[in-house]
Amino acid sequence: MEHSLINLLFTVLLLLTTTPGTLSQPSPAVAPAPPGPTNVTKILEKAGQFTVFIRLLKSTGVANQLYGQLNNSDNGITIFAPSDSSFSGLKAGTLNSLTDEQQVELIQFHVIPSYVSSSNFQTISNPLRTQAGDSADGHFPLNVTTSGNTVNITTGVTNTTVSGNVYSDGQLAVYQVDKVLLPQQVFDPRPPAPAPAPSVSKSKKKKEDSDSSGDDTPADASFASRNVGSLRDAVSFCVISALLGWFYL
Repeated sequence: MEHSLINLLFTVLLLLTTTPGTLSQPSPAVAPAPPGPTNVTKILEKAGQFTVFIRLLKSTGVANQLYGQLNNSDNGITIFAPSDSSFSGLKAGTLNSLTDEQQVELIQFHVIPSYVSSSNFQTISNPLRTQAGDSADGHFPLNVTTSGNTVNITTGVTNTTVSGNVYSDGQLAVYQVDKVLLPQQVFDPRPPAPAPAPSVSKSKKKKEDSDSSGDDTPADASFASRNVGSLRDAVSFCVISALLGWFYL
């Protein structure tokens, strides 16, 4: 008992006489490993049934654009992903008939440059602007409406619904759609509006009227001068005739 007490006192004394700073410091907490970069094509590959859409994302370069946007900025992205069966519903040769630029526009039309959660669809403002560009009628309008739990999408060419939530992390949202979203600009282009007829300015018209009036003045003066001359000749003829008649009387 006494031996144990002596050992305890010796240990306490040793601790009290230890120079500050010589005790081992606790190891700092290990920071959690950063998450891997967000990759849209890998997310779609994991979900399955998006083979055609993945191929078009890669061939058009849109996949690289999305990768850069998601991993180099805080901007959100929303994607409406058509399934393979959606592409099967297109007319034969539809994709092959498009130019490279039109294929890019088609895929960009499925991408909204902001994060839209499923609850936001009820209050979203139409038309939505996609990465394809101008959302005005005849170009790339995309309208979303809700009816109960159903989300409807209209492009002016395609009417479809959101059939599932593929992925969502607060920055990226991916929704499955039942049809390929076809933009008006590519599949129903509107003829350009006719150019308005040029209007004649008031100053130019006034000048033309003034020139026209000025052109008539010399002609009127010449006509009046000829009339005066004829009258003078007639008077002279009468006077001479009267004098000759008086002379022969």
